[in-house]
Amino acid sequence: MGEIETDVLVLGGGPAGAWAAVSAAATGARVVLVDKGRCGTSGPTAFGSTSLWNIPPGPARDEAVRHAYVHGGCLGDPDLMHRVLEETHLRVEQLVRWGYRFPGEGRHAGDRALRPGEPRGSSPAERRTSLRVCLDGASYLRRMRRSLLDTGVRVLDHHPALQLLVDRDGVVSGATGVQQHNRFRGWTVRAGAVVVATGGCAFLSGGAGTDVDTGDGLLLAAEVGAHLSGMEFSSAYGLEPVLNSAFTSGFALHFATLYDESGAAITGHRAAAFAAIADGRRVYAALEDVPYAVRCRLSQQGLVDHTKRVPVRAVLEGTVRGTGGLRIAGADCATTVAGLYGAGDVTTREPITGAVSGFGGQGGAWAIASGVWAGAGAARFARARGRVGQARAVVGAGLNPEARIDPRAVVGLVQEHTLPLRRSYWRSAGSLRDSIGELDGMWPGAEFGLGGAGADRLRARQAAALLAVARWTKYSALARTESRGMHRRTDHPDVAADWRVRLTSGGLDTVWVRADARRSAGGESTPTVPATPARREQAVTPDEALIVREVTAGVRAAVPVTREAAPVVPPSVAGDSDLTAGDPLPL
Repeated sequence: MGEIETDVLVLGGGPAGAWAAVSAAATGARVVLVDKGRCGTSGPTAFGSTSLWNIPPGPARDEAVRHAYVHGGCLGDPDLMHRVLEETHLRVEQLVRWGYRFPGEGRHAGDRALRPGEPRGSSPAERRTSLRVCLDGASYLRRMRRSLLDTGVRVLDHHPALQLLVDRDGVVSGATGVQQHNRFRGWTVRAGAVVVATGGCAFLSGGAGTDVDTGDGLLLAAEVGAHLSGMEFSSAYGLEPVLNSAFTSGFALHFATLYDESGAAITGHRAAAFAAIADGRRVYAALEDVPYAVRCRLSQQGLVDHTKRVPVRAVLEGTVRGTGGLRIAGADCATTVAGLYGAGDVTTREPITGAVSGFGGQGGAWAIASGVWAGAGAARFARARGRVGQARAVVGAGLNPEARIDPRAVVGLVQEHTLPLRRSYWRSAGSLRDSIGELDGMWPGAEFGLGGAGADRLRARQAAALLAVARWTKYSALARTESRGMHRRTDHPDVAADWRVRLTSGGLDTVWVRADARRSAGGESTPTVPATPARREQAVTPDEALIVREVTAGVRAAVPVTREAAPVVPPSVAGDSDLTAGDPLPL
């Protein structure tokens, strides 16, 4: 395989990547999409249902935005929520025009399977206007793959990206990687712009379809200087069957009643179930509450015990179902690095979900909207840029020609400090400092000791990405001295008004965290972020603060927390793009 030249390169073949590629191709751009797995059959979406935030214009949409803003800890952006809802609503109708049949009853099924006790008399069109619609993930991805091929997108399966290319000005100009099914030979794609849609990071927790979600895109972007945001909101957990959970999405059990070992129902928030699991007790999901099709599948896979219950375990979903990711700096989903765009779970979803998970359909809606906007923005950037000149591969961690460290040791350390509930679901300054000390101590050795050739090179790169993401999440979690949404501090159990801010982060050898000041819905300024003064380790402005943290005994590290202006996201991109919100994407 020789070097390929194209206008837009999309990294990742999930829903966000597919929408980005189709959107870019609709503008007439040449598009190449590379996927770590097989586009259309890998990733969390392929292993269950995916929900979409889909509300028509009117009072219901306004109320949904208001509720989402408050529920998300007032960290969201109502204007952007409206943009996402408008884009998603139009794209759902476009899926219908493409011939996608939504799951439901009979030949004329509605857009989603009905939940227990839900009325069955509504028509498919009426159900498509509900607050949330559900799509069968596998058929959704198959439909998107056909759309990719029909629009002329070149799809390269099993082509994980390992390094980004930049020109002499630092503008992202493509990527390089390996071909898993061709003896791990290298590939290079030179492009006018790159869209990162590689998904989030689940730390190889064993969740359904998350084996490809190892934070690769986050590391790639950080290595060229991209900023992240909301990495403290990375503690999303799901409940999945104890056996074969890698093939059964936890979404299937979301509405099931939970029981403890004695058979007593576990009531209230799911935190009670997680507390029981953390204490070593068994938790079960009632099979009768699961949709019939899922019930049959669970039985066929041997996941049901003799009492007709499904033993479940807590599975860390990290930033896949969490909120943190690449910081978006523009209405077209541009990152903080020229030529690099982001879409889907690899980007922060704070403007949409705030401090909580996007399980209510916001995540699926963001995948569509951000994909459409990123693809159009990348195509516009590439067209304005013109021909790409000389470019070089960015030096990356874990890509040494010889391996001096076993990547399994790095992954094991990362999982020790991320997977347990008492490490990520509940946090404290003590546990976070302990984790930071261990993870920081591993970074220099991993950066220069991980490597190898062939499959070893890929595994080494994944280990480096997991370690980098774990460090960003721990530093950000230590910086936020309150509990908000999924971020739970046992030593700071209350929500603090002074912390109505978003935290941006970045850095590899030295991790930094800064506070991005937001304004509340009423327009008042965000209160000053509390901090502890300390010596300055880099140039900062007078109104900056430093959060001091002891990461190891006798060692004190300072993480700068800088107040920045909030990024402005216009309510519409009309007039600024060839493909505006709602434009059809032709096949």
